[in-house]
Amino acid sequence: MTAIDRVGVVGSGQMAVGFAEVCARSGLDVLVVAARPQSAERARGQLEKSLNRLVRKEKLTTSDQEAALARVTWSTDLKDAADRQFVLEAVVEKLEPKLEIFATLDEVVTDPEAVLASNTSSLPIMKLARATENPARVIGVHFFNPVPIMPLVEVISSLATAPGTITRTTSFLTELLGKQVITAKDQAGFVVNALLIPYLLAAVRMVESGTASAQDVDRGMTLGCGHPMGPLALIDLIGLDTVAAVGEAMYDETKEPLHAPPALLLRMIEGGYLGRKSGRGFYPY
Repeated sequence: MTAIDRVGVVGSGQMAVGFAEVCARSGLDVLVVAARPQSAERARGQLEKSLNRLVRKEKLTTSDQEAALARVTWSTDLKDAADRQFVLEAVVEKLEPKLEIFATLDEVVTDPEAVLASNTSSLPIMKLARATENPARVIGVHFFNPVPIMPLVEVISSLATAPGTITRTTSFLTELLGKQVITAKDQAGFVVNALLIPYLLAAVRMVESGTASAQDVDRGMTLGCGHPMGPLALIDLIGLDTVAAVGEAMYDETKEPLHAPPALLLRMIEGGYLGRKSGRGFYPY
């Protein structure tokens, strides 16, 4: 089994750009496939901004910054991923677009040992694998935001994932990217979100019912429980739409009422209050 040195990422959001940065700084050849040229250009700007920040903080030299940027190429055509050895899908947390991407990747990625991974935080890996002719190479690889900083990655195998795919993925994440891995069963929320999402939604319900303000909920958890960030501020960081999508996916599978997004969260999303990325969530930014 050959070492992985050519990786691809499908998507242009924070998670996709973060994965591209980690891979580029690790010396890998990176291809980013965005939906539109404008999305690719925006993602390129985000990557440059992140690397510039590291240079200013003297955590990265200018020459290393230039080398990392040179390792990343940009595209809007999934066919360009044909020679990739590891491809991470990191698009919106909705099943249909992910199924389309995996069906296409299955056709165009030629190496039968290439890993087709999803950064999904809640959707069943088996459903994604069924979109391919070779489900043995499909696996869940759930990074956490921000990817360059957070050390943890959840690895989720479906019933069809080959042992070799699991081994190759784990080695890639730990030895090349320097991440720490936990494994999870292919069930709603995996490990982290199965614990986190009910907690976050409970905080929203507390604000919705008037029990406490967002500020007091967050102060209660940071000052009273020692959490580094309160639940409402964390929702703003993750994105209200992402939290709702994960909750909905978990509720679809479990029918557990604690997983269902509260009405307040849905109204805020409808109003465009998505958190930090939109400039307004439970707090202004």
